[in-house]
Amino acid sequence: MSASLAGRHLVVSAGPTFEDIDPVRFIGNRSSGKMGFAIAAVAAARGARVTLVAGPVHQPTPAGVQRVDVRSAAQMHAAVFAALPCDAYIGAAAVADFTPRAFAAGKLKKTPGQDTLVLELVKTRDILAEVAARAQRPRLVVGFAAETDNVAGYARGKLERKGVDLVCANQVGVGATGFESDDNALLVLGHDGFERALGPAAKSALAGLLLDLVAERIGR
Repeated sequence: MSASLAGRHLVVSAGPTFEDIDPVRFIGNRSSGKMGFAIAAVAAARGARVTLVAGPVHQPTPAGVQRVDVRSAAQMHAAVFAALPCDAYIGAAAVADFTPRAFAAGKLKKTPGQDTLVLELVKTRDILAEVAARAQRPRLVVGFAAETDNVAGYARGKLERKGVDLVCANQVGVGATGFESDDNALLVLGHDGFERALGPAAKSALAGLLLDLVAERIGR
């Protein structure tokens, strides 16, 4: 296996975040963390020093990887920034866009005659955009975009809006690879019209192909 990342420090985020509503309920998503963990495993095998910031998933820690477990978007933000500086940040996590404004200290109960419950949500901090805008920016910032439709269009918008170098887009939903699957397919978009289709393939194989691009770009 290539040692193309020897001596580099990569920070990888993976998995979902859980935004707590009360002591027993939360807002979450279906991300398994498998893609981010595969990236971390292959990067470490290629000689990189890897810090893996992992949301609440049931995945074994890859050999040679420093793992930091978090639960919420706020905790993931803090852990990612604590791990900087690095040569490349790969934001493969499915971070919640919104979190409850208030946490209920006790379990929320249904009351007689209650048919609805309204939760007030507030935006979480944008980890990817903040890393990309940082004064001591990583040489390469890679984001992920999980979309149910118009995959390339939404991913291209994310690339420009968040100021990242690459966006890896994949389609999720009924019948698609991605969440909760061992396989995936990525459309990697960059500036100046760069576009590369990877897969469908096992996530471990896709991790290697993506890291080829990462090594090439941070080696320039």
